[in-house]
Amino acid sequence: MNSQAVSIPTRNPGALKAVWMGFLATALVLAQAMQATARPDSLADLADKISPSVVNITTTTVVAGQAGPNPIVPEGSPFEDFFREFQDRNNGNGDRPRRSSALGSGFVISEDGYIVTNNHVIESADEIVIEFFSGEELEAKVVGTDPNTDIALLKVEADKPLPYVNFGDSDTARVGDWVMAMGNPLGQGFSVSAGIVSARNRALSGSYDDYIQTDAAINRGNSGGPLFDMDGNVVGVNTAILSPNGGSIGIGFSMASNVVSRVVDQLKEFGETRRGWLGVRIQDVTDDVAEAMQLTKAAGALVTDVPDGPAKDGGMMQGDVIVSFDGVEVADTRALVRQVGNTDVGKAVRVVVFRDGKTVTLKIALGRREEAEAIPVAQPQDDAPAAPTEVLGLTLSPVTKELGKELQLPTTATGLVVMDVDESTEAYEKGLRAGDLITEAGQQKLTTVQDLEDRVAEAKEAGRKSLLLLVRRAGEPRFVAISLNG
Repeated sequence: MNSQAVSIPTRNPGALKAVWMGFLATALVLAQAMQATARPDSLADLADKISPSVVNITTTTVVAGQAGPNPIVPEGSPFEDFFREFQDRNNGNGDRPRRSSALGSGFVISEDGYIVTNNHVIESADEIVIEFFSGEELEAKVVGTDPNTDIALLKVEADKPLPYVNFGDSDTARVGDWVMAMGNPLGQGFSVSAGIVSARNRALSGSYDDYIQTDAAINRGNSGGPLFDMDGNVVGVNTAILSPNGGSIGIGFSMASNVVSRVVDQLKEFGETRRGWLGVRIQDVTDDVAEAMQLTKAAGALVTDVPDGPAKDGGMMQGDVIVSFDGVEVADTRALVRQVGNTDVGKAVRVVVFRDGKTVTLKIALGRREEAEAIPVAQPQDDAPAAPTEVLGLTLSPVTKELGKELQLPTTATGLVVMDVDESTEAYEKGLRAGDLITEAGQQKLTTVQDLEDRVAEAKEAGRKSLLLLVRRAGEPRFVAISLNG
């Protein structure tokens, strides 16, 4: 063999002992280095460094007073006049406004006094007081808020530069990384807790949610406070906890800094958010939908409706599957919504869609979401009797004048009304119910039951395992893939 092994002089016990001691010392040094990298011995230095930039927030709100409970006095009672006179005399005092206070946390992001916190901390507040680590207090004004991400930007006027912290790159935070939370839990003020990143990309309820889950203790009053990495950069804003009792059980959520920093930049520049808007209704592509549309994988965003807006102007059609947006592959609807929202209003982007078995590239100039939140919908639909015909476990009837009137459909509505659904069929499992309106099958319009039967026959002849239906309920469209059962 050409390789050389390490020679250990076994005939010299002293030399052998020295070699082994060297090996042990090296292993100990490596183990200590690995431990130091995995977990710091103390967070004291980091806490000392960043504490001056963390603030306590006290808000005061003036709320209308409420009169006390009215005594129950029988009509005609000798006490009736007495209580009426008492109420009249105290009417003004009973409804006198009162002041309500609340506590939260925040952090300074610039030496000239910009402060980040949660929107729910300062919402409806008449007065906002910032308490700094030094004990100094300053009144703050609201620069702008974003309820969608629960972020608010405040501003204080100080006579000297303020200590501040920077946003880190939350996309680099890995599950298992150490993090530290600071804030004002339960009004205790400037409290530090530590833990790890428990999970990434958590969604709670909003379209733009991107939460870091952590087991660092977060309680009431921590809202709006920072979540730091071990370099002292803010990787999240502590926003919510999951708890059966209102206290920390080790499941806390911090809005990712990459989301927050974009919101803050817009609030600072415009006093409001300006998110991109594509103008489509979409749903995720499931495995059966992908098979029905002959897609190679269940990914992208399936367009269920294209109302008036940028997408319609750019040539997008109902039934398109958006597979790429502005050069980035679309994984699902949530990813698309976030990417569109983070794109500049007015930017012309290239959108690649899958249509009729091939890809089509569209160029679409984005609108502004805040200006187009309300999208018209049709009136809700109810059950109504009609001449039934059964297909795919669905009892169907074409839209007639009588049905349209009873179901409050638009006068231009066409399609097949679901009169009943066999509960033993896949159609029922997929959520179809009486009152639904099926407008398309195989991405072709339906006006009669025969149209649907023709689409079923065509799909079977083509060897397709399922048929894609476009279903509307209460004006909201969605695609449903129904198996053809051979």
